[in-house]
Amino acid sequence: MSETGAPARAIDIVAGIWTQEALAHRPGWQEEFFAGKMKSKASMQGLPLEDMLAQMAEAGIERAFLFAPKAGRKGLPGSFHLPYEVVARAVEKYPGRFYGLAGIDPFEGMNGLRALEDAVRNMGFIGAHLYPHWFDLPPDHARYYPFYAKCCELGVPIQMQVGQSMVYAKEQPMRSVGRPILLDGIACDFPELKLIGIHVGIPWTDEMIAMAWKHANVYIGSDAHSPKFWPQNFVNYINTYGQDKVLFGTDFPVLGFARTMDEVLALGLRPEPLRKFLRDNALRVYGLGQ
Repeated sequence: MSETGAPARAIDIVAGIWTQEALAHRPGWQEEFFAGKMKSKASMQGLPLEDMLAQMAEAGIERAFLFAPKAGRKGLPGSFHLPYEVVARAVEKYPGRFYGLAGIDPFEGMNGLRALEDAVRNMGFIGAHLYPHWFDLPPDHARYYPFYAKCCELGVPIQMQVGQSMVYAKEQPMRSVGRPILLDGIACDFPELKLIGIHVGIPWTDEMIAMAWKHANVYIGSDAHSPKFWPQNFVNYINTYGQDKVLFGTDFPVLGFARTMDEVLALGLRPEPLRKFLRDNALRVYGLGQ
């Protein structure tokens, strides 16, 4: 048990890398958004990997999947790409503690496909990550389909933001294009592709649950929204017939590790669904073994 009382060795499937090196690639809206809008406690001066691991350990989190975001097309106001190499170096330094997720920009075409394949085959990345709202393209748009096919070819899951998006950079407000129901067609077209709808799907959580219930290859990521505010039907889903379909995450630094774990434990989940949610489902979906 951790100091928070959490079952040890949880896995956070979606976390931001917050080192000074990573922050140097992010644009100027970051502080106003994270410290202001999201009330994040993370220092905008950066967090060394060692301090991040210490915070994880205090919360009972053994591993974290670090995503290398591609947030919009390069050159547009507010957009940025975090180089895969930044995450790869963290994974290389702390193997078995950090894992990499490769961000996708559908406008990169074949260059993006080659970069994704290189990240998985040569840099140790275990999955892909997508922000549809940053490209103003719903997740079932044709531009994404080559990347879905590449994930199938590589045998890796893809996680994507579903539900409401926020205003990140005021100079580039964006629409909430990620309705969870749109995963329906993708799951039908790519039945072997493991699709993870992250951010709970709020405010369309019922749609997200419906997709995970319908399709064997669709899962839900629980990150970015405080567990104490989760819809009760989502909590019930984790605790009952959806216990094999939901994966724990924080979207750090949007949510802190200890706070998130404390709020999860306060939900009163049964021991077996809690264990699956915090750890076992991530091991199975991402093929990591024990």
